[in-house]
Amino acid sequence: MTGVTPPTPFVFIITGEPSGDALGGALIAALRQRVGDGLRVAGIGGERMREQGVDSLAPLSEFAVNGIAEVLPRAPSIFRHIRRTIATIQQQRPDAVVTIDSSAFTWRVAHGLRNRGVQLPLIHYVAPMVWVWRGSRARRMARWYDHLLALLPFEPPYFEAVGLSCTAVGHPVIESGAGSGDGARFRAAHGIGPDTLVLSVLPGSRGSEVRRLAPMFDATLREVEAAVGPFRVAVPTVETVADRVAAAVQDWPGAPIVLRGDQAKYDAFAASRTALAASGTVALELAMARLPMAIAYRLGPVTELLLEHVFKIGRVNLINLILGRTLVTEHVRGARRPADIAATLVELIRDERVRAAHLEGYGEAIRRLGSGGMSPSLKAADTILEIIAARRQQQTP
Repeated sequence: MTGVTPPTPFVFIITGEPSGDALGGALIAALRQRVGDGLRVAGIGGERMREQGVDSLAPLSEFAVNGIAEVLPRAPSIFRHIRRTIATIQQQRPDAVVTIDSSAFTWRVAHGLRNRGVQLPLIHYVAPMVWVWRGSRARRMARWYDHLLALLPFEPPYFEAVGLSCTAVGHPVIESGAGSGDGARFRAAHGIGPDTLVLSVLPGSRGSEVRRLAPMFDATLREVEAAVGPFRVAVPTVETVADRVAAAVQDWPGAPIVLRGDQAKYDAFAASRTALAASGTVALELAMARLPMAIAYRLGPVTELLLEHVFKIGRVNLINLILGRTLVTEHVRGARRPADIAATLVELIRDERVRAAHLEGYGEAIRRLGSGGMSPSLKAADTILEIIAARRQQQTP
């Protein structure tokens, strides 16, 4: 009926890990900014989604597990939660279901809903890395989902090619504050003089990464010390591996300072001359902080051998992928000699032309992520609301 205000949307949001919970919390806040406090939300999430009014159907800890050894004992419980979630969605009939990352869990919910004939809009937030390997996952998604919200600007074509509508909404790193660190505050807090060289070193956020990378990073820093003289080392980490990192770096050169929390990390970035990091999303934070970086990575030997046969791209660093060219040196294959990694870092410390090229490229990459425009959360919210409005219009007699 014309002139009648449509009901406020009811959105069911599901994630299975803390990073997805953070995205979900920001998404709900953005949806509420668009439609007001009448927004209805339900689903599965953690602390951030709870702050936004979600009474989670199950604790996030039930799903935030990695590895076969951890997953198998919990499999019966996880499958019970999947069945319960599907039944709840069928009963509550939301306007849309949004699943966030955690594909091993969330995709089973989507698959189960479609198998039961549920036709409400299904939207997934965070694209799987089909541009690296396992392109068949895009085709599987296209069978279940109506739309995909991607974080990176180069991702949509991979999914549109198999018939899945996709919107690049931007990466949440641009809302992180990574570029707002206070280097003077970091130096004052740790008694470091203004002329002392500081390096940020990030050996990963998982125990297996720390175990494999710490010895290689140690040897690299010793090579750097021989080339440039003394320095201090800042080691930002996350709570789940902080104790392991502290034990692994205690004998490194540079009297390492292990840091917890985002603000301490960003202050360290602002105080640093360059960074050595594991491959991953941290590259975007370093780019936001305008800190020239090199990356190095090592998997288990069997895994590396297998991945050599399935990798579809020659680059892995997100800055390089966004730019479509190699700017950040990637020590991720082959021998990965500490002397070679150190040479990259020494160049970033000493060569102003190389540093300037990095900073120019970082600025371009961050602009392509959406910096300076609408926030990723608001863009995601607007896309979801457009999908809901289109479905309502189709259902209107």
